[in-house]
Amino acid sequence: MDRQLLIVRRARVLLNRLERLSADSSWAHRASGLRGSIMRILLDQEMLGGDEGIITLEILLEQGFDLLTKAAKEIPDCENKN
Repeated sequence: MDRQLLIVRRARVLLNRLERLSADSSWAHRASGLRGSIMRILLDQEMLGGDEGIITLEILLEQGFDLLTKAAKEIPDCENKN
């Protein structure tokens, strides 16, 4: 699988996961802006092709997965609620 296709697939997975953040989460607002940036680049990639946005997309993917990790740390552990 070529690198560009792999990055686009990872971006779609990330978009799906960012979309699922609770609106009550303090990370939801940041996720919304990040999702918009990723969607714009994906749309440009589909329309223009080429590698222009791939480097930017990789940076945004790193930021997005980092955001998800931080948001997940705020989820309470249901098993240890005693």
